[in-house]
Amino acid sequence: MKLVKQETFLVIALLAMVIAYAVEHSVLAAGQTAALIASVLIIAAILLAALRVAHHAEILAEKVGEPYGTMILTLSAVLVEVVILAIMTSHTPSPTLMRDTVYSAVMLDINGILGLAAILGGLKHGEQKYNVDSGNTYIVMILTALGISMIVPEFIPQGQWQVYSIFIIITMVAMYGMFLRLQTGQHSYFFSYTYGSRTHGTDGEEDEHHGGNGNTRLSAALLVGGLILIGALAEVMSKTLSLGLHGTGVPPMTAALVVAVISASPEILTALRSALANRMQGVVNIALGASLSTIILTVPVIEGLALIRGEPIYMALSPTQTVMMLLTLLAAAINLHDGETNAIEGLTHFVLFATFLMLAAMGL
Repeated sequence: MKLVKQETFLVIALLAMVIAYAVEHSVLAAGQTAALIASVLIIAAILLAALRVAHHAEILAEKVGEPYGTMILTLSAVLVEVVILAIMTSHTPSPTLMRDTVYSAVMLDINGILGLAAILGGLKHGEQKYNVDSGNTYIVMILTALGISMIVPEFIPQGQWQVYSIFIIITMVAMYGMFLRLQTGQHSYFFSYTYGSRTHGTDGEEDEHHGGNGNTRLSAALLVGGLILIGALAEVMSKTLSLGLHGTGVPPMTAALVVAVISASPEILTALRSALANRMQGVVNIALGASLSTIILTVPVIEGLALIRGEPIYMALSPTQTVMMLLTLLAAAINLHDGETNAIEGLTHFVLFATFLMLAAMGL
C-alpha cells in the first residue's frame, strides 16, 4: 500500500489505460468532440506517467552521478518521444510530424527550459556558474548533427534518399557512440562542476524527496513500466487526437508540440529545481543534452522506419524553421561561451521560444 501511495500517478495512468482501451471504439464512434475530450484526458495521464518516469530516472541518476545521471534523464525523455512518435505515425501518417517534433523539442529544450531556468536562477542567484566546456561541446555537436540530418536533406535528390538515410543512420550512431565514450571517459570532467557548500542548500530537500524511493532496482523496474504504460496510452491517443483535431483548423504543429511537451515535461521540473538550487551545470546538461539526444537518437530511428516502410519521411527543416534553429544555436553559442549564465541571457532564449510559439500558431 505504501508503494501504491507513492506511485499514485502511475496507478492513475494505469487505470486510464484500462479505461481507454475499454471505451476506445465507443469514443471514436461518438464523434470529434468526444475524441478531443478523450485526447486531453489521455495526454494528462501520459504526463503523470512521464513525471514518475523522470522521478525514477532522477533516483538512478543520483546513484550513478554525472555524467551518467544526465544520460539516464535525457535518454528516458528521448525514449518517451520515440515511442509516442513511432505509434502515432503508424496510425496517422504525416510527412512532417517527426521533423516538426524534433524541431519543437529542440526549441523547447534550449529556448524554453534553458531560457526559463536561466531567468529564474539569475533573478535568485545572479550569475550562475557551470563548466564552459560542456556548453561548447554540446553546441558544436548539436549544430553538426542538426546540419547533416535536417538541413542538408533539402538538397538531396529524391531518388537518392535511401542512400543518404543509410549514411545518416551510420553517422549518427557513430557520433553518439564516440560522444558517449568521451563523455564517460577521457572528457567526463567537461560535464561536471564542483560547487561549494553554499550552493547545496537544498540537498536536504532532495534527499527527503527521494529518500523513500531510493531502491535502484525498483526505480529501474518502474521506469521501464512507465515507458510501456506511456506507449500503451499513446496507442489510443494517436487515434483520438487525429479524429479530434481533424478539420478544426488548429496549426499543423499542434500534434508535434504535444509530443515534444510530453517528452520534455519531466526535464522541465528537474532543470528548474537545479537552477533554483544554483546548480546551473545540471540545467546545461539537461537542456543541451536532451537536444543532442533528440536529434542524434530520434533521427536514426525515424530514418530506419522510413527505410523499412520504403517511404521517405520529410526531415528537412522549412526556411522559417532553419532560421529559428540557427538563431537559437547562435544565441546559445554566444551566451554559453564564458561559463556563466544570467537572467538577461535567459531572457534572449525565452524571447526566441515565444517567437517559436507565435510562428507555430501562425502555421509557420
